[in-house]
Amino acid sequence: MKLQLVKPGLEFLPEYKAALERDWSPDNVRGAVATREELEKIEADPAGFVALLDDPKAKGGPIKLPDGSTAPRLPGFRRWMWDGGFCGSIGLRWQPGTSELPPHVLGHIGYAVVPWKRGRGYAKRALALMLIEARGRDLAFVHVTAHLNNAASQAVIRANGGRLVERFLEPAAYGGNESLRFRIDLNVGVALILAHVPQEAADATER
Repeated sequence: MKLQLVKPGLEFLPEYKAALERDWSPDNVRGAVATREELEKIEADPAGFVALLDDPKAKGGPIKLPDGSTAPRLPGFRRWMWDGGFCGSIGLRWQPGTSELPPHVLGHIGYAVVPWKRGRGYAKRALALMLIEARGRDLAFVHVTAHLNNAASQAVIRANGGRLVERFLEPAAYGGNESLRFRIDLNVGVALILAHVPQEAADATER
């Protein structure tokens, strides 16, 4: 079964929870802290947890940054990677009316594949599929970041048309590490995006 992106739902939640219990984290910055928080939320209110992962109107309240501070939530949603089983998570966030982002948001798209399903091209395909979602939000471009030592993530971004725009220091709230910021233009990259998605999805996008 080809990888697809599914909207988080209770039918997929047991496998998502199992991945968290294997110490995987959907948050590459907050890591184990985010894993514990999500497990607690699932235990307290499974339906509420799933609902908050699809929040295109930013109704979920402030977000918690890695240093414990909070910042306004942007509209956004997560999708789960699925190949018949859970493979990882990818999220999109944006600022209404512009393709730019506020300083506390490093990039439009973040993703994480579970360790036991890496090396299959899933991150590359998931990013391509999410770029189509981003086009549907009238974004002209997206920014995606990668750490200097994460060559695999850099390759995924470049394969989807990403070009390096800057080498920067992350804000103190994120640890102040040196990272790379890539830009993927969405108004010129249609053919590239469609090359990574199933034909049925390509047909729908072209229509």
